[in-house]
Amino acid sequence: MRHIISFLLLLSVSASFAQKGFQVVPLGVKGGTTDGNLSAYMLAPAGSDAYVCLDAGTVSNGIGIAIQKQAFNANAETVLKKYIKGYLISHPHLDHISGMIINSVDDTVKQVYAMAHGIDVMKAHYFNWQSWPNLANDGNAPALNKYRYQQLAEGVEMPVKDSEMSVQAFPLSHSKPYSSTAFLLRQGDDYALYFGDTGPDEVEETDHMKRVWTAVAPLVKSGKLKGIFLEVSYPNAQPDRHLYGHLTPKWFMREFEVLGGLAGKEHLQNLNVVVTHIKPVGNNEETIRRELGEANRLRLRLIFPEQGVKFELK
Repeated sequence: MRHIISFLLLLSVSASFAQKGFQVVPLGVKGGTTDGNLSAYMLAPAGSDAYVCLDAGTVSNGIGIAIQKQAFNANAETVLKKYIKGYLISHPHLDHISGMIINSVDDTVKQVYAMAHGIDVMKAHYFNWQSWPNLANDGNAPALNKYRYQQLAEGVEMPVKDSEMSVQAFPLSHSKPYSSTAFLLRQGDDYALYFGDTGPDEVEETDHMKRVWTAVAPLVKSGKLKGIFLEVSYPNAQPDRHLYGHLTPKWFMREFEVLGGLAGKEHLQNLNVVVTHIKPVGNNEETIRRELGEANRLRLRLIFPEQGVKFELK
């Protein structure tokens, strides 16, 4: 009997170890005007079907492509209504929110997590019975109470309803005075960090990025941060005065140098970094990949996501 119990305990420990980290299904990966492939990343603990959607520029089209590419063994209705447990909206620009709005009529009851500015814009300009029916729990009457706003405060951890995860939010600057958000998600001792659109601190004249890096530096040192999603919208040729609250490969790597100064550059080697929001104009994508590769002296593990193709952060 002791041998059987020991074997079962070993199986339990092995299963627990196998489920470490996160799984990601990109529903949309581009910045700009590719309206069937805009920023939206489903993220869940490894082995779980309880996802959150990090931004929601494209939803239904991305789910369809993900099913074609065998990211899900379920139909589109199940993925939308049952697998996505809530939306985390970094900022209310249409390329980060339009998929959620369009699909809201057919969706199920869900939580929508955002900082105050994002919720205010959703109430005033989207779910207001003029742009779209008010399917939320607040705002212009009648409020139909399908989507429930959950306002996030900086650095305060909040459980993500119906999932194993929790989230902290940090403000970002997206071309002053406009704001965006970084989300730090946790499941157990594992973390993932998602940045919405943001400009570099030096250009934006803020310390928002450094405050995020300071918060996560201990997690990088300990190996608990399993991945970072960060945008690169333009190649290096884009002038700083025309960044509009975005990053280039040069600024992307400079920001990681700041993190390396806080956490130790040796701890950034092979850190999973998902490159998001590339604007697919001309040969931008090829140029950005090349410029990032040439500047990657920190030896980050750069991941260029493909719409519908599932991957892991571990």
